[in-house]
Amino acid sequence: MMRALVLALTALLTVLSARAEEVLRVGDQRGNARALMEAAGVLDGLHYRLEWAEFAAAAPLLEALNAGAIDAGGVGDAPFTFAAAAGVPVRAFLAFRNRQDGLAILVRPDSPIRTVSDLKGQRIATNRGSIGHQIVLAALEEAGLPADSVRFNFLPPADAKLALASGAVDAWATWEPYTSAAELAGLVRVVRDGNGITPGLSFAVASEAALRTKRTLLADYAARLARARAWALNDPAPYAAVWSKLIGLPEAVPLRWFGRAQYRAVPIDAAVIADEQRIIDLYVRAGLIPQARAPRAEKILDPGFSEALAAVR
Repeated sequence: MMRALVLALTALLTVLSARAEEVLRVGDQRGNARALMEAAGVLDGLHYRLEWAEFAAAAPLLEALNAGAIDAGGVGDAPFTFAAAAGVPVRAFLAFRNRQDGLAILVRPDSPIRTVSDLKGQRIATNRGSIGHQIVLAALEEAGLPADSVRFNFLPPADAKLALASGAVDAWATWEPYTSAAELAGLVRVVRDGNGITPGLSFAVASEAALRTKRTLLADYAARLARARAWALNDPAPYAAVWSKLIGLPEAVPLRWFGRAQYRAVPIDAAVIADEQRIIDLYVRAGLIPQARAPRAEKILDPGFSEALAAVR
């Protein structure tokens, strides 16, 4: 009897120890998920260890996920789509929608360019394969212009901003916080924003391995992140203050960005799947993703986390 009790206690301690040692490794960009969740106070009572790894951009985050160095992370729809097309074993398990005022094609205030049609033959700076690239392609399609009717200068945001100011390019397609910062400084005018032509999606993504072995942890993380997003949506000022201090930009920038973006967490549903498929198809039509490598949206989106979000709504 005593021996059986000892064995049972040993087994229980082993299970509890294993649970205590569970780790979810999450990739983040500065000022994003970690800052938001800490500011919202949603990380109390974790039954696992959350290990953060910070990356300068989505591309190296996805490379780390592909290498197995992290389990999950947050990325925009463009880098996620290209990673999936390149064969990275990644799937999205939570989506975020936001208004697209801050995803915009910008010109100098004195520019003669007034419409997307005026961009024909002009030089546009943006990152290759970015959401900036995405809005230009979508805007050209809306205007009935082919993708090659403009000349792309592929530059990172800081260089693109300088190129626009100096006149080296005619327009700059960018995203937040660059749009709000440039607008507040009076440096730019918006020709077309992303509302109505881009879906305003970003994702929490995970490796296929993590989705198999750490699903419970990912569900808990998804619910906490969704709760943090709801908190910031209700009043963006506290998060804007934290973000401003971390990034070193005036609070007016994140307040403008968060206030109009209205980020909200949504489950992977039929509407999200359809919008992601439209993104894939846009890149295929533009020749950025070969048809033979284009993924199907339903294969790279995991709809199985809706229950984790039910309590947040």
